[in-house]
Amino acid sequence: MQYLRTPDSHFENLADYEFTANYINVDDQEGGQLRMHYLDEGDKNGQTILLMHGNPTWSYLYRHMIKTLVEAGYRVIAPDLIGFGRSDKPTQRSDYTYARHVFWAQAVIDQLALNNITLFCQDWGGLIGLRLVAENPKQFVRVMTANTALPTGDIAATDAFLGWRAYSQKYENMLVGAIIASAVVTKMSEQQIAAYDAPFPDERFRMGAREFPMLVPTDTNNPETVNNRAAWQVLKQWEKPFLTAFGDSDDVFRGNDEIFQKAIPGCRGQKHITVKDGAHFLQEDQSDILASTLLAFIADNPL
Repeated sequence: MQYLRTPDSHFENLADYEFTANYINVDDQEGGQLRMHYLDEGDKNGQTILLMHGNPTWSYLYRHMIKTLVEAGYRVIAPDLIGFGRSDKPTQRSDYTYARHVFWAQAVIDQLALNNITLFCQDWGGLIGLRLVAENPKQFVRVMTANTALPTGDIAATDAFLGWRAYSQKYENMLVGAIIASAVVTKMSEQQIAAYDAPFPDERFRMGAREFPMLVPTDTNNPETVNNRAAWQVLKQWEKPFLTAFGDSDDVFRGNDEIFQKAIPGCRGQKHITVKDGAHFLQEDQSDILASTLLAFIADNPL
């Protein structure tokens, strides 16, 4: 598999992102390896919180939450999905599949030997992260979801998502920072926008960002429909704590919090919230609320 690697110089002096880079090598399933970046902050003996990002973001999205969670004594793992952030970026859109992303994310759990994991996931972080939960139920102890879903194609996608998918394929010069800035309530600074652009020096680096919208199961012919249905069968019996915190200004995944709450036993009795002034990338809008809600969720549901 051919890939590109964003030069380290692109990640120097980013606003509010002063973390140590860590890497694992993952099988590209074509006889080679790819380098996958992750953050590993906080007390290595503390409980583990796994933060999963989506498209077209990277671990920079979690910079504020990470600091709060570390101060509270937790070990925080935040990987960059293959094709994003400081991770390697395969050059062909066909290299990116839903199944491969689950496989690559599984390598983080396996190689770091993670257990007793609390998952926080948003956007594609949920599509991938909830598959990990279903496939490793003993290793996860809590789940908190924000603006995400686990689609099978049995329920129609929102008009907002379909509009985004169409736009993502026609947008000739995909400026990632501008996309993020258009999907938040908060006004982002030029430095923050530049940080989201940093992993993608030019269009060749954006194949993952281009392909991800096309991988979402919007009908039952999607190759991952069967696997997502199987994951739902696990989640429908999931009695461990499960919390939803969806933004009030996100149209892409609107209503999926109610789907989770009705279907998953672990949602019962939890303090689900609607995050006021939280758009799609609500980590930019309301990181303090998300972090405090996550900490309270863990405290209310001790091991």
